[in-house]
Amino acid sequence: MGAESFQKRERERRRQERNAERREKRQQRKDTPSEEIDTDALMERFRLLSEQHAAGVIDAETYEAERLEIFVALGLDSTD
Repeated sequence: MGAESFQKRERERRRQERNAERREKRQQRKDTPSEEIDTDALMERFRLLSEQHAAGVIDAETYEAERLEIFVALGLDSTD
């Protein structure tokens, strides 16, 4: 019976250690500043891109590729 108690205590200790590690990782992720999206800069980039496309400076393929990149960065649905 002593061996069973020891094993049970060891399992409980390992479980508590894993939980402590998980808490520490969550705290580290929380403390790490996430990359903030600069919507103003992206919208300005889109405005310039649209002007260049309208003026014929860039082709439709380049316009669509860069437009998609901007929309994805903004978190917008790009399928229209």
